[in-house]
Amino acid sequence: MLDVAVIEEPAAAEASLDPIRSRILAALAEPGSAAMLAGRLGLPRQKINYHLKELARHGLVELVEERRKGNVTERVYRATAASYVISPSALGAVSPDPARSPDQLSARWLLALGSRLVQEVGTLLGGAARAQRRVATFGIDAQVRFASAADRAAFAEELASAVTTLVSRYHDESAAAGRNHRVVVGMHQIPDAAADTEQGK
Repeated sequence: MLDVAVIEEPAAAEASLDPIRSRILAALAEPGSAAMLAGRLGLPRQKINYHLKELARHGLVELVEERRKGNVTERVYRATAASYVISPSALGAVSPDPARSPDQLSARWLLALGSRLVQEVGTLLGGAARAQRRVATFGIDAQVRFASAADRAAFAEELASAVTTLVSRYHDESAAAGRNHRVVVGMHQIPDAAADTEQGK
């Protein structure tokens, strides 16, 4: 089982978003049969069987064992991943595109960058899984509390300068065997229902 799987096909995305199927996926973090799931989720076994077939058809669950019980064969399934992310590529032409309106101060542009990150890393993960290789990535996750909007602006300016300097130092356009990497740095307020989310605060 994968830690995270990226769903790229629209039909698979639709299947995963069905409320009953998402409950089945969550329950199948541990292997289970239709009968076991029916008991856990309080649903008829026939209904569970129908949804299991649909999830299996889209590669979201897999058969891990068949048990013979008298004249009946019990099929045991497991989710193919502990969690799932739907790639923006599933939306086709309406998926966010950072090239449409690049603006470093726009929340929508930051969201488009994040969407492209999910799409590109998802594609890499799919290829790496087929080749049974790892994907070389790096990430930083940090929190910073600014005393003022001026401090936030100064931080953003210094961060942009530092990243630009590093990219200029290490980027080698003439490296024949080199591989292109994308560097995405973002900053946003952490959503908090109790916080004042008024723009500019």
